Amino acid sequence: MKKDKNSFWEFFASVKLALFCFFTLAIASIVGTIIPQNESPGFYIQKYGETTAEIFRLINIPDMYNSWWFVSILSLFSINLIVCSIDRLPTVWKLVTMDNLAAKVNRLEKMTPRNRFASAKPLQQVAAEVEQTLKGAGWKPSQRKTEGGTLLFAQKTPWVRFGVYIVHLSILVIFAGAIIGTLFGAKGSIMIRENSTVPYYFDRGSNAQQQLGFAIRVNDFSLTYYDSGAPKEFRSDLTVIEGGQEVLHKSIVVNDPLNYKGYTFYQSSYKADEDYWISVQNQTTGARKKFMARPGVELKWQEAGVTLGIVNLLRPDQWGRYRLKIWFSDGKGQPSVFWLDGETEVSVERADTAYGFKSEQVFYTGLQVAKDPGVWPVYIGFIIMLCGLFVAFFLSHKRLWVYIDETGNKTRVLVAGSANKNKVAFANMFDTLVEKLEENETLKLSKE
Repeated sequence: MKKDKNSFWEFFASVKLALFCFFTLAIASIVGTIIPQNESPGFYIQKYGETTAEIFRLINIPDMYNSWWFVSILSLFSINLIVCSIDRLPTVWKLVTMDNLAAKVNRLEKMTPRNRFASAKPLQQVAAEVEQTLKGAGWKPSQRKTEGGTLLFAQKTPWVRFGVYIVHLSILVIFAGAIIGTLFGAKGSIMIRENSTVPYYFDRGSNAQQQLGFAIRVNDFSLTYYDSGAPKEFRSDLTVIEGGQEVLHKSIVVNDPLNYKGYTFYQSSYKADEDYWISVQNQTTGARKKFMARPGVELKWQEAGVTLGIVNLLRPDQWGRYRLKIWFSDGKGQPSVFWLDGETEVSVERADTAYGFKSEQVFYTGLQVAKDPGVWPVYIGFIIMLCGLFVAFFLSHKRLWVYIDETGNKTRVLVAGSANKNKVAFANMFDTLVEKLEENETLKLSKE
């Protein structure tokens, strides 16, 4: 029974399992990047064929990052990290907390780097001077008397041995954030007409209507174009309404979303409506009237005694540009018939005055809606990871021993040290410290 238990533990603690999970996740991520995610079934049938699309459906490739097998591998990798950490942590803890003043002299004599010196000064004076020299070099030595002499020990940054476990922790925090986002997050979209307010969005997976807990109003939608006629920017002017009050206002463009109560609203698309705004201005009096117009519907401006309507429409081209043929009468003379091109203003002369006309397409704005409560854990996880990687790769646990004993009429000094990483830099630091000991006029050390 004990063997089975050890085998079970060793399986989850194995490096092979870690490598398997790591490379499987890496390959899956590449596949998820190459194959578009969360498209309609028809998209995959058209692009990859019915057989391949069916295979994709069975293993949930279209929503791979939420699939049972991808989450299972993440979970297995997490368990592997936890078990590996628990399995190896006692050894590291022992290295960090061990009694280094109990080190044997024969062990110190085998270390690299090491140096031997002799001094004519008494042991206690040499020990005191060595201790002061170490302190002056930034070390914090402690000492213990042994049967044969005195041992001094100092160390720097022993905690860096935990750097790899900081990295392990960061990965687990990132995984936890991803799982939180999957379980409690939301993704969807909504098309909102100008001057309309909606309190919901449609879930991307189920297409079910989901309540926001507040409402989004689209005050205005605008398009700007390049000289070629291609759309340059589309912008939505949004207002958040909660409890009947306007609580937030922002104009959003692509890559500059609106954020409110954990929800993020991205500008993603637009669609032309069947209606148009027609603005009419009496250029003599300055009186102005704005109509919501639809082709074939007669409009009246009672106060000005004018009638107008859209009698023909050239549908928007590939860039969304349109042309409206307007019929207009002020009851004086023959009606005027003219074209409005997009938002270009047109002036029409009548018997007594001139009228200015301007049209504007009414749009639906397409918003992507996302809520990811796991995003901050992921950010925190990456910060922890950067700290852990810095500790693991750029810092080292440096240890220094000085053993002092008396033989005959002289005092012998053995200086030895070790570092778990970056041994070349430690050797340079060790040589600098040895030079300081040699330059100490009180010690008057000579090499043996």
